[in-house]
Amino acid sequence: MKITRTGLSWWVPPVGGAIFFTLWVIAEAGRSNLAGNMVVFALFAVAIGCSVVLPHAAVGIVLLVPALQILGVLTALGSTTWPTYLAAAVVAFIVANRPEGIVRYAALPLGALFSAEVAIAMVRPRAAEPYKWSSWIGQPSYPGSQWEDLVTLALAAFGIYVAAWGIGFACAAIRRTWLIGETLRAREVSFAETDFELRLAQDRARISRDVHDALAHSLAVIVSQAQGALALQPDKPHVAGESLNNIAEVGRAALVEVRRLVERIHNDGDVAASHQNVSDIPPLIARMREIGMDASLRVVGDPGVLTPSQELAVYRIVQESVTNALKHGGPTGAVRVVLDWQGPGLAILISSHASSHGETPLVDGSMTRSRGIGIDGMKERAHLAGGWLTAATSPEDDTFLVTAFVPTDEVSATGSVPRLRELTRV
Repeated sequence: MKITRTGLSWWVPPVGGAIFFTLWVIAEAGRSNLAGNMVVFALFAVAIGCSVVLPHAAVGIVLLVPALQILGVLTALGSTTWPTYLAAAVVAFIVANRPEGIVRYAALPLGALFSAEVAIAMVRPRAAEPYKWSSWIGQPSYPGSQWEDLVTLALAAFGIYVAAWGIGFACAAIRRTWLIGETLRAREVSFAETDFELRLAQDRARISRDVHDALAHSLAVIVSQAQGALALQPDKPHVAGESLNNIAEVGRAALVEVRRLVERIHNDGDVAASHQNVSDIPPLIARMREIGMDASLRVVGDPGVLTPSQELAVYRIVQESVTNALKHGGPTGAVRVVLDWQGPGLAILISSHASSHGETPLVDGSMTRSRGIGIDGMKERAHLAGGWLTAATSPEDDTFLVTAFVPTDEVSATGSVPRLRELTRV
């Protein structure tokens, strides 16, 4: 049987009501006044049957039957049919088992009214039976016994009614607790799936940044070397061989870097873990000088302690900046890198400008028109490292400035703003 959020399937009470009616008709077959009793049986059966879909009507019918019996409209129950009043307990159980609605709470005080009606209907004297209940149970009647029977029956009926209502209410509470638990477990699974998807998205973004940084720098150097070799080939043929050697070395290094990233992906390793750190920046600047750029590095203060991920972020920021300088300024452009350790962290200033000889850049467009996706990647790296980064063209000239800060301890990135403003004036 499928349990619904209302406690029972809608078809269970109608089936129960039909069974109730059938069994009572069979039990009373052959006795007097069967037709009148069948009307009462039918009303109680209807109350049971509609207790799920029409709980208000079910409670109303339960209250109406004993009232009409007291008024003489319906046949009064006798010594063998009075247990049909237990149909009210079934209705009380089903109504209280509902998950919500005012009727489930109103059914309890209305049960007191029903109990009083039942007591009156079972004790009210008639000509044939001066004291009905006493005669049913074979007890002698005496003055005052009618009131005793009335109170006893009312309390007994209400006790049975309250017990049925309480069991239904408890079942609803247990079911609600179970549903809440199921909902919470479903939410936990949903949150776990969402967290997994977010981690995948972060890993994809991190892989994309690493591949971009590794290949963009290497390809920029390769294009620069190739263009230089083509330009100098008529006058200096020997330069072509040197350029091809440089291209081979840079291409080999790029392949090693990409292979390392792919291996870490397949091995479920930390893609962010890399051997590049701040100590690799001087060789990077030296390579830029080898291809003809006016590149310089200045370190101020004593180096502090950065985490491996912070060191990788610093290296990638510098690498991307000098690569952009090469792409937009050409192989004879100028780039200045300043690493300042004097503050609460590492302040970075990178300035670059194109060659004054009018050499063609490696990419179309100027630095002021298109910054590409590299700038956003650098900003995200700085943010993940606990710092910040800005990139803009100087309003006085065509110098492109990249300023960044990576803290070495628990400090606010805003505390380094004055220091970086000093660096921009160096």
